[in-house]
Amino acid sequence: MKRDAADRIVRAVLSLGRRLRSERAPGTASLSELSLLSTLNRAGPMPANQLAAEERLQPQSLTRLIMSLERAGSITRTRSTTDRREISIALSARGRRVLEGELRARRAWLSRALATTLTASERATLLKATDAMLKLAVHR
Repeated sequence: MKRDAADRIVRAVLSLGRRLRSERAPGTASLSELSLLSTLNRAGPMPANQLAAEERLQPQSLTRLIMSLERAGSITRTRSTTDRREISIALSARGRRVLEGELRARRAWLSRALATTLTASERATLLKATDAMLKLAVHR
């Protein structure tokens, strides 16, 4: 693939990501905290070291985020019954509500933008591209 095509895709994905992030309500969880909540929502409870690897975070950064999310009641920590040294991190009901609220605002903006900005053909093309984009997102 030409470099120009890759550059255009990167620019489009980053621009849309920035625009979606701008739909966040003031005073909500940080983007790093939302990323952790999203990972826990998608993958389920997991040990802190696995969560750090999933999020590509250093243990010190993860510790600060976990403490903040636990204080907010967005996650729970449970000691493993098989290995008492291991602590499992899980999304709480409050964390799920926080995450859902964040996603709802972004979905609302995107739905309005899709309906008012793109033609039916452009919407169909964009929707078809989502499978390819998700495939790229998991490529190692």
